[in-house]
Amino acid sequence: MPFTRINNKMIEARVVPGQRMFSQRGAMLAYTGEVRFTPNITGGQGGVMSMIGRRVANEDTPLMTVEGQGTVLFGHGGHHVHVIELAGDTLYVEADRLLAFEGSLQQSTMFMGSQGGVMGMVRGQVTGQGLFTTKLEGHGAVAVMAHGGVFELPITPNQPVHVDPQAYVAHRGQVQNKLSTALGWRDMIGRGSGEAFQLELSGNGTVFVQASEEKL
Repeated sequence: MPFTRINNKMIEARVVPGQRMFSQRGAMLAYTGEVRFTPNITGGQGGVMSMIGRRVANEDTPLMTVEGQGTVLFGHGGHHVHVIELAGDTLYVEADRLLAFEGSLQQSTMFMGSQGGVMGMVRGQVTGQGLFTTKLEGHGAVAVMAHGGVFELPITPNQPVHVDPQAYVAHRGQVQNKLSTALGWRDMIGRGSGEAFQLELSGNGTVFVQASEEKL
């Protein structure tokens, strides 16, 4: 794995010739060796649709392509960093929580409403979270950011997990997501936390939850 944990807010990435990785712009803290950083407006390997998704989600900052030979220290805003290793499976990450990932992973953008219907759109409008989630699949490592650390909750076929949408970081596995509300439409105005919304994740996999509801 190219990512080595330095502490809970910083990782070291090993960059080798012929391979590349992608990072959020502004995530580079320091580097050694002959390393190049280039803006990537197509958003990794997701192509133009990934770029459109990030633009609509108000992510005007492109990813950075990282190439060359050396080591890079990554971190961002003092947030906690959690590394997830993929072995042929799929990971969905809240777009603004993605710190860095290996170029061997295929990237695309999923509209949260594709599984959550209209409520997926409500989630983005009311909770302030992005409408788009980054989908990464294949073999490689992913570094995500969170407030106060990350806790992994298992999702089993007979035991769905309910998460505050603003505490959601990512999920992996064969998982369906559905957003529901415990309040009426009038009561929801001005409420963006789990008091009004619950993100239900069912199936078989894992959900990554941050310790704080604070937005990144």
